Amino acid sequence: MNSLISLDRLRFLFNRFSERLWVRPLAVCFLSIAAVFAAKFIDGSAVANQMPSIAQDSVETLLSLLASSMLVIATFSVGSMVSAYAAASSSATPRAFSLVVADDVSQNALSTFVGAFIFSVVALTAVKNAFYNEAGLFILFVLTAIVFAVVILTFVRWVDNIARLGRVGSTIEKVEKATENAFIRRRDKPRLGGISISDITSEGVDVFSPTIGYVQHIDMAALQDWAQRVDAHIVVSALPGTLTTADKPLASVHMSSSALSNVDCTGLIKSFHIGNDRTFEDDPRFGLVTLSEIAARALSPAVNDPGTAIKVTGSLVRLISLIDQPEQPEQPESKPKYDRVAVPEVALQDMFDDAFTAIARDGAGIIEVCIRLQKALASLESLNNKEIKKAAQYHRRLALKRACNVLDIEEDLIAIKKAAREDKSM
Repeated sequence: MNSLISLDRLRFLFNRFSERLWVRPLAVCFLSIAAVFAAKFIDGSAVANQMPSIAQDSVETLLSLLASSMLVIATFSVGSMVSAYAAASSSATPRAFSLVVADDVSQNALSTFVGAFIFSVVALTAVKNAFYNEAGLFILFVLTAIVFAVVILTFVRWVDNIARLGRVGSTIEKVEKATENAFIRRRDKPRLGGISISDITSEGVDVFSPTIGYVQHIDMAALQDWAQRVDAHIVVSALPGTLTTADKPLASVHMSSSALSNVDCTGLIKSFHIGNDRTFEDDPRFGLVTLSEIAARALSPAVNDPGTAIKVTGSLVRLISLIDQPEQPEQPESKPKYDRVAVPEVALQDMFDDAFTAIARDGAGIIEVCIRLQKALASLESLNNKEIKKAAQYHRRLALKRACNVLDIEEDLIAIKKAAREDKSM
């Protein structure tokens, strides 16, 4: 098992690669070159004599047109994408940058334009050097026509997308979607497939990381394998999103102290992927923080956009409500997959603090934001989850206290107090 990489680890690595702009263009470039040389194989096949003949000049003309236009379009697309990335960082929050960069439509468009340019240049060189016979030339003509069609369709779709990319509304939707995926994964596996920390009662020895950064991913399969090899139990202390420092342990190892002194903990430490920034995949709290930052920026005097804060509040309600919506009816809990690794659950109170504190603080002087926040928290308070209800009640009282401390107009105070007392519905 040591030599294998778990599916969860592969998912994390794949998502990291998706944030690199060069990955897809490079893959499409290799595919384009392969397509050019693959057309040559038809010349030696049994169907070569059945292929219609086509003038070499027509193929050269099409390839020349493709080569001259694709580089310009690719350069234009890069410039537009950079502008969209800058707009996302300045109008929303820099924390959403990775999601905007990973936009599938923009990456596919850039890959298509660069791949078409490479295809046309390589194919044009091959044609001018008489690399193909008549059958291969016809296949190349068909491939060129297909590339033209793909480029046109991609460009039309990309223009529609680039008009929205980087806008605040689009960024909020991307952050909400990424956070929703993280919430669903954590809801379905609240302890990442491990056991409850209450199942471990013995004294443990803390293990620290030599690297200072944020825990981005925990390879539970690797932790389980390490624990089985040394006959120990592990209690995870640093969940994804935790800042690791010299005084904050990654985990504690529970085994006899004499045996632990002879154990190499390098494998345990390497199971925690630590980076300079937080990521969305395994850290649902980071998505809440990012949405809260977008709302806080919108509520600043320089921007003064309460509508965005209200939109974000709706997103936060939808996300936290996911916790109270099990994917399937409750069943007797099966044996945890990683029975030697104990993982704490994310505290709901911390999630509420991440989500609503900044909005309640910065929007305390804006009556429409205060009212919407009261209704949003009342909606969460109406859910059946006791922890959600308790956290929602606390933040409702706190938001009302902040508003009453800032608002001066009596009618505004009456309106916010009325919203705090009315039925718990949106």
